[in-house]
Amino acid sequence: MPDPRRTVPTVQCLRGIALVCLLGLSWAAELHAAAPQLSQIIPRGAQRGTEVEFTLSGARLEDAQELMVYEPGLEVVALNVVDGANVKVRLRIAADCPLGTKHVRLRTASGISDMRTFRVGALPSVAEVEPNNEFAKPQPVPLNCTVEGNITNEDVDYFVVEAKQGDRITAEVEGIRLGDSLFDAYVAILNEQRFELSTSDDAALVYQDGIASIIAPEDGKYIVQIRETSYGAGNWYRCHIGTFPRPRAVIPAGGKPGETVAVRFLGDVAGELSQAVTVPSGHGADDVEIFAADAHGISPSGLRFRVSPLDNIVEQEPNDGVAQATRGPTIAAYNGVLQSKGDVDYFGFTATKGQVLDIHVYGRRLRSEIDPVLYVHNPQGANVAGNDDTGGPDSFVRFTAPADGEFFVSVLDHLGRGGEAYHYRVEITPVAPSLGLSVNEFVQYQEPKLVVPQGNRCPVLIAATRRDFGGPLEFHGENLPPGVTLEAFALAPDQAVAQVLLVAAPDAPVGATLGQIVGKLAEPNQPHLQVTGLTRQDCVMVRGQNNVPFFVERLPALAIGVAQKAPFTLQVVEPKVPLVQNGQMKLKVVATREEGFTAPIKVEVLLNPPGVNSSREVSIAEGQTEALIDLNAAGNAQVKEHKIAVRGEATVGNGPVMVCSPMVSLHVAEPYVKLAFQPAAVEQGQETELVVKVETTRPFEGLAQVTLLGLPNKVAAAPLEFPPDAKELVFKVKAEADAPPGMNKNLFCQVVVTEQGEPISHNLGAGQLRVDQPLPPKANTPAVAAQAAPQPPGAAPKRLTRLEQLRLEAKQRLEAQNAGGEAKSAGSP
Repeated sequence: MPDPRRTVPTVQCLRGIALVCLLGLSWAAELHAAAPQLSQIIPRGAQRGTEVEFTLSGARLEDAQELMVYEPGLEVVALNVVDGANVKVRLRIAADCPLGTKHVRLRTASGISDMRTFRVGALPSVAEVEPNNEFAKPQPVPLNCTVEGNITNEDVDYFVVEAKQGDRITAEVEGIRLGDSLFDAYVAILNEQRFELSTSDDAALVYQDGIASIIAPEDGKYIVQIRETSYGAGNWYRCHIGTFPRPRAVIPAGGKPGETVAVRFLGDVAGELSQAVTVPSGHGADDVEIFAADAHGISPSGLRFRVSPLDNIVEQEPNDGVAQATRGPTIAAYNGVLQSKGDVDYFGFTATKGQVLDIHVYGRRLRSEIDPVLYVHNPQGANVAGNDDTGGPDSFVRFTAPADGEFFVSVLDHLGRGGEAYHYRVEITPVAPSLGLSVNEFVQYQEPKLVVPQGNRCPVLIAATRRDFGGPLEFHGENLPPGVTLEAFALAPDQAVAQVLLVAAPDAPVGATLGQIVGKLAEPNQPHLQVTGLTRQDCVMVRGQNNVPFFVERLPALAIGVAQKAPFTLQVVEPKVPLVQNGQMKLKVVATREEGFTAPIKVEVLLNPPGVNSSREVSIAEGQTEALIDLNAAGNAQVKEHKIAVRGEATVGNGPVMVCSPMVSLHVAEPYVKLAFQPAAVEQGQETELVVKVETTRPFEGLAQVTLLGLPNKVAAAPLEFPPDAKELVFKVKAEADAPPGMNKNLFCQVVVTEQGEPISHNLGAGQLRVDQPLPPKANTPAVAAQAAPQPPGAAPKRLTRLEQLRLEAKQRLEAQNAGGEAKSAGSP
């Protein structure tokens, strides 16, 4: 499965990110089109240095106002709304616009669309012209062009180019990288006699897309074939056909920010290519893309290149064993390539006893063909640590040196493969804390939008991953839209999801920015430890079977927008009393509606506190202003003051609008009382006493109401009241004559304590009640009545313990049996 694209710049870099808009568009409230949806951009790419009109298609686009572009080099010349499903955008692409994927969204007056992409290339575009489905009748195209085409079911597209002997011809397909569908492209270059000279299904460098390259053996025509691997329907594709360089690997595969690195590009059919690359500084990303260029052009897509402060060490062959290992400093980046089948590369470094090192192998994360296996060896060459896959095809080892001395790492391919495309980079670093932040989905498989209506709130859930540190986190916003602020409480050390609210002032202008939500360690006891993290938003562009992500775009910023005022706001009535463990509560939510807005509003708790559950299918009914959400606390619910909010969604105009309430406090507390049930039994048609011992753990005023629940069918007990100093409860349990016999272990008590006029509901205890069938009377024997012990005048009847009850029952049964036997003897002749 392809790994996500890793292009995450710092907030400082965001200031240079282009945000282009067309002003002067008017919008009327009656055209409210909430939740705009952008489905497709046609054409799927364009040549840099040109001006191109794109058609953006989707739904609820009639109030489009702005095209948000994440990368520089693009300028909006015109934006025209055709209808609610189509918008025409004319873009001027700078001559020096970086090649590759461009991420865009449409902003309307009422929201921000899904993220969609298109590609910028270096070659002029040529449209596919049907019919071109026969090898004998291919579509002629010039060398060094980009074909824009579409594959339908059982479709095969053929294109023909003319080349001279010795020309390099490459065909690189962009299919799944366009993010439209699960397109498994196949590309081949054939000669006029239909012999395949080069074929490609999947190339790791370009994910599931293909690259075919040849050196023309003679003057003549060469045919490029494109299809879906299994002849299924694909979708749109772009195929770059030309004489440009197309290496598959780069050595070294990383460099320091601002440094100029001499690199070697490997894997091109014309041979190795050397080039100087200046590593971007202030970019903040873990990696960038670099492009190979020569007199014949520039590669259509880049190679992944790590941005790191580490010194580069490049392997020196032979380094196939400990004795021949390429040596370097402890903290460094070791770069190499498995040149042939069965190749193993060794590197040596020194470490001191107890020193802890993180050793990462970057292979597939660099889009290399390698499936790396990593071993750490002692000076004698014995393995002391190793790893194959850790959360992906690449390898990782946290190594603690057992002694002072020299150690070695070795890298090999899991299947023993090798070749120029099997490059890798081993980074050895000290253990360092890091913070990963990402935006959580509210609805599975639906990208959350960070859009806040004027005078309202937008909820954001941020998942935090702390690595090699602990402590509370605090959050702040950077480059937020004018009039927007961020509200968030510190995230406790034992919690991993933060609730963040984006709040727009009533007069905040409708618009959007590419901003960030930044988290950092807020631990006064660790002032020397500075850990920060930017919030990442990944967009799954293509999913496979079982919704497994197949192609993911990692966005360099968060699109945060202000939309037109929503016709409703939400408030939570803060509870005056706590929610107790093993208890429940009804949380009141109040909506303030604008005149004329009556639609139902679905509401749910934004994030349940640990150990607390809430009902999810709750709505404020049409025309109503209130609803109650059931909260239930488990027995291990975290006892503390929590912050909660309620988000709500309603259909406004022709789409959904989501808002959120302010946060309020919810106290989770221990139960006010503890209950211990004593076992009890009752005969059908009889009555018994069920005793429950009471321990008050928190004083309360007045009387508590208690109801015995979980009784079997046709068995009942009246509710009771008890004061805070009560020691036991005695329920009168009565069974009807036809109550089902058997053991019931599901008894519990619902105890309600009232404070400040609000109920505190507990579900406590675990009791048992056995329903017995009475013994059948013996034939011709009168029933024997149980004789109670005489009580002193005026004294209350003595309540028997469970053991005394069992003894009395056994005695009565024995007496009944004896009486029956005597009667039988007396009646004998």
